[in-house]
Amino acid sequence: MPPHIVLLGTCDTKLPELLYLRCRILTHSPSARITLIDVGRTPSSDPAVTIPQSQLLEYQPSSPTRLDADALQNLPRGELLDKISKLATACLLDLLSEDPIHGVVAAGGSGNTSVAAAVMQACPVGLPKLLVSTVASGDVGPIVGESDICLMYSVVDVAGLNSVLRSVLDNAAGAIAGMAAAYKVREEEKAKEEGEKKIQVGITMFGVTTPCVDVARKRLEENGCEVYVFHATGHGGRAMERLVDEGALDAVLDVTTTEICDHLFGGNMSAGPDRLLAAAERGIPYIVSLGACDMVNFGPRDTVPEKFKDRNLLVHNSMVTLMRTSEEECKQVGAWIGERLKESAKVPSMVQVWMPLHGVSVLDVEGAPFHDPKADEALWRSLGRKMEGSEIIADDWPMNINDERFATKIADRLLQLILTHEGSLCS
Repeated sequence: MPPHIVLLGTCDTKLPELLYLRCRILTHSPSARITLIDVGRTPSSDPAVTIPQSQLLEYQPSSPTRLDADALQNLPRGELLDKISKLATACLLDLLSEDPIHGVVAAGGSGNTSVAAAVMQACPVGLPKLLVSTVASGDVGPIVGESDICLMYSVVDVAGLNSVLRSVLDNAAGAIAGMAAAYKVREEEKAKEEGEKKIQVGITMFGVTTPCVDVARKRLEENGCEVYVFHATGHGGRAMERLVDEGALDAVLDVTTTEICDHLFGGNMSAGPDRLLAAAERGIPYIVSLGACDMVNFGPRDTVPEKFKDRNLLVHNSMVTLMRTSEEECKQVGAWIGERLKESAKVPSMVQVWMPLHGVSVLDVEGAPFHDPKADEALWRSLGRKMEGSEIIADDWPMNINDERFATKIADRLLQLILTHEGSLCS
């Protein structure tokens, strides 16, 4: 079977550029099958278009508000992009359910980028996604989201085939052809190894909890688990929650819950209000700790909000300034975690809370800049009180989170929960 690559584009405004990209993909992968989806405002009749706008419109739900081509064309730009995004996403997911796809690529300006990003974000992690965009050099968080989209800045506008754009599109064609070929091989290998699937465990990490995570990860791997480490930068936490929702993770060791501090107090690395929900709601083995809850993350020192200027601040690097959470803030964090877990735990016996009493990061030890025993006590006492009367086990440990003993014990406990969970599934 040849590689199957989906090409997304606004064929009413970018057709020559899209056809050039298509041609160059076929140069690198002559046997490739390319599905060109037209996501433009005005329908294109070019024979290279595989899925025209008329076919996209068929993905609308049956209702009196269904749009025809004329109505679609007359929508305001924002509404049009939103509608096309939903239709193209439904179309691609339908294609995925029926036929293997080995890569998705798109090229265009801000409008095409918004549509392509929405479609790509809905695709499974691992499926190659490449987006050539005029807006790929600014704040790309909304474009990438929690997916693995690869961005390539077009340098010039995708408007006319000059030598610069040809060079960029040539590179994009080579990249997606290579990624699609590699993905195809990988999927074929996975199909052969299906019976050897390991338990897949997610762990959250920050630089200041790395010693704990490294020990726990190795312990889990030694016991046959495949471990995914997520950098708790906001997007990392959301990515982990997404994979849990998709059923891609069998258990979670949530060592580092610092994103909650940023959510509550306006930091730069919030994972949003849905943090801690996915694993608890799915009922999979889930252990939560308090890693890096001694800090809120901001940008460069001069970007810290004025109201925090006199707080205990630490310049982590030129791009990151850390603020030590206060005693009162720690109370709020502990209460938020406890309330969230009590409300969302589908199977309370599969959820545990582990509270290190002697610090929650490498900065929270005696002599370090964020050492604050009173704030730490406020954190774990607040969380412990919320757990009272709950079936969720809450254990406290008289050691720092990065103590090797803590890391080993928490990994071993997760392994016990996994065995219990597997036994319940088989009974």
